[in-house]
Amino acid sequence: MSGNTSGDIDESLYSRQLYVLGADAMKKMSASNVLIVGLKGLGCEVAKNIVLAGVKSVTLYDPSPVVISDLSTQFFLHQEDVGKPRAQVSAPRLAELNQYVPVSVLDTELTPEAIATFKCVVVTDIPQQQKLEISEAAHQNNVYFISTETRGLFGYTFNDFGKDFVVVDPTGEEPLSGMVANIEQAEEGVVMCLDETRHGLEDGQFVTFSEVQGMTELNDCEPRKVKVIGPYTFSIGDTRGLSAYTRGGLFKQVKMPVVLNFKSFKSALEEPEYFYSDFSKFDRPAQLHVGFQALHAFAAANNGRMPRPGNDDDATEVIRLANQINDAWSQKTELDDKLLKQLAYQATGDLSPMVAVFGGLVAQEVLKACTGKFSPINNFMYFDALECLPVGFEPKEADLAPVGSRYDGQIAVFGREFQEKLSNYREFLVGSGAIGCEMLKNWAMMGIASGENGVIHVTDMDTIEKSNLNRQFLFRPADVGKLKSDTAAEAVAKMNPDIAGKIATHQDRVGLETEVVYNDEFYESIDGVTNALDNVVARKYMDQRCVFYRKPLLESGTLGTKGNTQVVIPHLTESYSASQDPAEKQIPICTLKNFPHAIEHTIQWARDLFEGLFTQPAESVNAYLSTPDYIEKAFATVGDSVKIETLNKIRSFLVTDKPMAFADCVAWARKNFEELYNNAPQQLLFNFPADAVTSSGQPFWSPPKRVPTAVTFDPASDLHIDFIMAAANLHAFNYGLKGSRDRDQIKQLAAAVTVPKFVPKSGVKIQVNENEDPGAGVESDADGLSALVASMPDPAEFAGVRLAPADFEKDDDSNFHIDFITAASNLRASNYGIEPEDRFRTKQIAGKIIPAIATTTSLVTGLVCLELYKLIGSVSRDGQTVRKVDDYKNGFINLALPFFGFSEPIPPVKTKCNDSEFTEWDSFDYDHDITLQELIDDFEKTHKLELTMVSSGVSMLYASFYSKKKLESRLPMKVSELVKSVTGKDVPAHTKWVMLDVCCEDAEGEDVEVPAIHVNVRN
Repeated sequence: MSGNTSGDIDESLYSRQLYVLGADAMKKMSASNVLIVGLKGLGCEVAKNIVLAGVKSVTLYDPSPVVISDLSTQFFLHQEDVGKPRAQVSAPRLAELNQYVPVSVLDTELTPEAIATFKCVVVTDIPQQQKLEISEAAHQNNVYFISTETRGLFGYTFNDFGKDFVVVDPTGEEPLSGMVANIEQAEEGVVMCLDETRHGLEDGQFVTFSEVQGMTELNDCEPRKVKVIGPYTFSIGDTRGLSAYTRGGLFKQVKMPVVLNFKSFKSALEEPEYFYSDFSKFDRPAQLHVGFQALHAFAAANNGRMPRPGNDDDATEVIRLANQINDAWSQKTELDDKLLKQLAYQATGDLSPMVAVFGGLVAQEVLKACTGKFSPINNFMYFDALECLPVGFEPKEADLAPVGSRYDGQIAVFGREFQEKLSNYREFLVGSGAIGCEMLKNWAMMGIASGENGVIHVTDMDTIEKSNLNRQFLFRPADVGKLKSDTAAEAVAKMNPDIAGKIATHQDRVGLETEVVYNDEFYESIDGVTNALDNVVARKYMDQRCVFYRKPLLESGTLGTKGNTQVVIPHLTESYSASQDPAEKQIPICTLKNFPHAIEHTIQWARDLFEGLFTQPAESVNAYLSTPDYIEKAFATVGDSVKIETLNKIRSFLVTDKPMAFADCVAWARKNFEELYNNAPQQLLFNFPADAVTSSGQPFWSPPKRVPTAVTFDPASDLHIDFIMAAANLHAFNYGLKGSRDRDQIKQLAAAVTVPKFVPKSGVKIQVNENEDPGAGVESDADGLSALVASMPDPAEFAGVRLAPADFEKDDDSNFHIDFITAASNLRASNYGIEPEDRFRTKQIAGKIIPAIATTTSLVTGLVCLELYKLIGSVSRDGQTVRKVDDYKNGFINLALPFFGFSEPIPPVKTKCNDSEFTEWDSFDYDHDITLQELIDDFEKTHKLELTMVSSGVSMLYASFYSKKKLESRLPMKVSELVKSVTGKDVPAHTKWVMLDVCCEDAEGEDVEVPAIHVNVRN
C-alpha cells in the first residue's frame, strides 16, 4: 500500500504528494485496485504515474507481442523485448517504481467477473467494440471506467464514474478564512471583512464562524451559503433572529461535497458532452468525436489496421466513414475534411509528448476516481496540437512510411527528414529533478541528440533523496545519495541506447561563478535551453543568458496540480524576466514579534527562533573565536542595540550558560520556555493591559490583535515536553554533547529546574507599528556597551573550541529541527488562542515545501516537448517561411478543477531609437576589440548619437564629464584594455563577448534609450 505494513503513510516518500492530496485521499488510494488495459506508451505512462502515486495495486492486461514501433513511446520496453508479451515485460519494471504497490499481470480473459474486482479500469489502445464491452461491464458493476487514446497529435479521454459519484473536495484549495469587522441583522445579513481584506469567496460556497462576540449563535454554526456582495462583503442569509453583533469573529469556508452523475461510454458516444481544453479550437471536439469513431470503423473493416501514414486512399475512406457517422448522428456537426485527413494520416502516430500529456491527465483522473478528491472530467475531452507540424510541411507518403525503426511512431507524423533534425539537435537541460527526469525520458523516446552531431547537456548539483523517488521516476532506492544528473543520464540511455554517450552531465550551479564552464563557446555550440528549475533566481539568470546569446528557452513549473509552460523565442516573444509575479507578501515584524493572529505567523516566528537560538549564536561564537579584532570588524556598520544583543549571546554561549552535560541543556531549554511563553506575554500585558485603549479611545486589543495569556510550564503536558526535548537536544548538538530521547528523564530534569518569579519592568519599549524601530526594547547606552565589551572572554582561552551551528534541514526527521519549530509554534499559538497545527503542515510552511505530484509533472513536460517540436520545425525547408508567434502556446493547467488555458506568447516590447525600433533581444555588436574612441565615433556617424556614459557591469568606463587627462588616457584603449585598466582585472579567458551599457543623447540633447553593446574582445 502507500505506506508501511501497519497502514501508516510513508511520509519520507510521499511528503510532497501528501501536500497535494492529503492523508484521507492517500488512504483511500491505498485501498484501490486499478486495471490498465493496453501497455503501449500511453498505458505505461498512466501506470507509471499511478504506481508512483501509491494505489493499493496495479494490474496490467496486454498479451500482445512487443513490436519495434512500440519503442517510440514505451520507455520500459527494449529492443530485445520484441516478440514478448507487453504486459509481462512491463510489469517488473513498473514494480520497481514503488515498493508499496504490487504490479501484476492479468492472465485471464477480460470477463465482467474479472473487471468487477477492480475499483477503476483504464483502457487505451484496443478496438472500439472491446472498449464498449468493458465499459458496459464496468458500468453495471460500479467500477470506474476511463477510455483514452492518442493518435499522432490528436488524443481524447473519457470518464464514466457512474451514478451519484461524490466529489469531497472539488478544488483542493485551502479553505478561505478571514476576520470579521461587522455582521448585519437583516434578511440578507451582510458580513464585512476586517480592514477591507478581500474574502475571495464565490457565490454558492459555504462558511461557518468562530470567536464572534454578540452574535454568538454563528459560532460553530451549520455552514451558511454565501452570496457575494462585493470583494470585501458577502451575505449569509437571514440573521434577524440572532443576537446583535458587537465585535470580533472569524469566518472559514466549509468545503461541501458535490454529487455527479456520468453517462456510460455507449450513451456518451451518442450524446457527448465536452470539456474544452483549448477555446481557440472550439469547433474541434465534435469533429474529433466523429473522427475517432471513423478511425475505429475503418480499423474494424480492415482487420484492425489503422489508416496508413500519408495514404490518400485511406484518408478518403476515413472521411467517407466520418460523414456517414455524422449523417446518422443526432448531434450532426460541420466537418472539416482537412482536419479529418490529418487525423487519418496520423492514426498510427505515437508521440512521447502526447503520451506524457494524456498519461499525466488520465492518471490524475484515476486518482480522482479512487479518492473523490478534485473534480473529474465528466464525459469527453479532446485535444490536438496540429500546430506542431513543421512549417511548410507537405510530406509524401514514402517519407512517413515505417522503416522498422524505434522512431516509426514519430516518423508517421513528422517524416524521416524531421527525425534527422531531432537526432542532431543540441539542447541544454538545466536541472534533473522531477521535470528534468520526465524531460529526459521524453527526449530519449523522441530521439533528441541520437544523431552524429546531437548532444544533451544536463546539469544538477543535487544528490538523490528518498522524497525524490515519489515523482523523479528515473531514480530507485539504491540511487539515494548519488548525483542526479549522472543517474538520470544513465537511466535514459538504457531506455534508448541511441543516446548513450550523447548526454554530457555536469554538477554545476548555473550562475556567475560557473561562467567559466558555461561560456561563450558553450552557448554558441547549443541550439536551445530547457529549464527544469525550482527557483526564480536561477530561472532569471538562464533567461538573461538566453537573451544575451539569442537562444530559445523552454520554461515550465508545477505547484501541486497546477502547472505552467512558457516559450521564449529570440525576437519573437518577450523574455521570461519581462513579466514578473507579484512579490510574496511579507509578515510585518511587529505582527511576528508581538501580535500574531494566524498560525502562519507563529510558525514563521518559530522558524526565526530556531535560527536565533541554534544557528546564529553558534556562528557568532565561531566568528568571535576565529576572527582577529572581531568586535571592530563585525560591528562597524550596526547600531548599539544589535551589538549588545550579539555580544550578550556570545558571552552567554561561551561563559554564563555554557553546558557541561545534557542536564544543563534541559535547564537552558526550561529557562527559555519561561522567558518565551510566560514572561514575554506578561510583559506585553503589563505594557498594554487587556482593557487598554488607544489615543483615539478605541480598544488597543481590537482585531486583528489577540490578547495573549501566559503559559505556565506543566511537565505533564506533551507539548511542553516536546519543546524542552527538542530545544535541549539542539543545544546539546551545538556543543557536541550527547542528547537524549528519554522523555521521562527529560520531564524529571525540567520539573526540577527552578526559575525566578517574573516581575514586569517599566520603561520597556515594544514595537506596535511596522514603521517603529524593530530594535526597540533593547538597552543601548554607550557605557553599558563599553562595559560589555570589556567583560567579553579572551578568545585565546578557547583555542580549538568551535560550536556546531544547526543548519536547518526539513527532511531529516531525526534532527529535532521540525520538532522544535512545531512545538515552539504551537506554544506561541496557545499564548494567543490560535488553533495549533500538526507537525506535517508546520513542516510545509516552515520549510517552504512546494507540493508536487507526478501527474502534473508528466503533463507539463509533455506540453513543453510539443513546443520543442515547433522550435525544431520553425523554418520551412527552403528557409523562406518562419513560424508565426501565434503557433506557439504558453500553457496554464490545473488538474484539480480541471482547467486548461493556452495563450499566445507576448511579443517583446519595442523601443524607438531615431527611425528604428529595437527590443530586449537586440544589441549593437562589434566583431573586434574596438577602441573607446572608435566606439564613440561609430555611434555618432552610424546612429547620430552622442555617447555620454559607458559602463561594464558595475564599473564606469567612460563619462563625458571626465577630466581631459582621464579621457586622453582612455580613449585610445581597446575595450579589453579599458576593462582591465578600470577594474584591475583582465577580461576572463573564457569570455569572448564583453557587454557594455551606454547612455546616449540625440542632436537635441535628449536622452535616448539604446540596446546594449556586445564587443568581441578575442578577435
